[in-house]
Amino acid sequence: MGLFGKKPEKKVLFACIENAGRSQMAEGFFKKYAPKGWSAMSGGTSPKSYINPIAVQVMQEVGIDISNYKSKILSEDQIRMAELKVNMGCMDTTGCPSLILGNYVDWGIEDPKDKPVEKVREIRDQIETKVKELAKGLS
Repeated sequence: MGLFGKKPEKKVLFACIENAGRSQMAEGFFKKYAPKGWSAMSGGTSPKSYINPIAVQVMQEVGIDISNYKSKILSEDQIRMAELKVNMGCMDTTGCPSLILGNYVDWGIEDPKDKPVEKVREIRDQIETKVKELAKGLS
């Protein structure tokens, strides 16, 4: 039990390299579909100073606003606090979060960086499907 008799929330960590696209979309979807008692956070090994504007656009198309999200460095605290860690996928092995996550699930999702909007929509839909399955398994 946490403060005032409330059970602390369990956390899912979504990780990728830049924390500018895939992990941000996953965090947005998890906030929508999360079972009671669960929350999401995300981080990257080499975060960007912005969120991919096409990722923001395609998420707005499905009613989720990630425009205020910030790209964050993957921290030891996040890794330690996470009940479940999801690596979004790596195209670059040197900066891959899987090197530091420990016990994690790897979704192998393509990076939306520099992709046309149609491809980013496909990636978004893949992420939504995976997040829905994950949330269902946690409830």
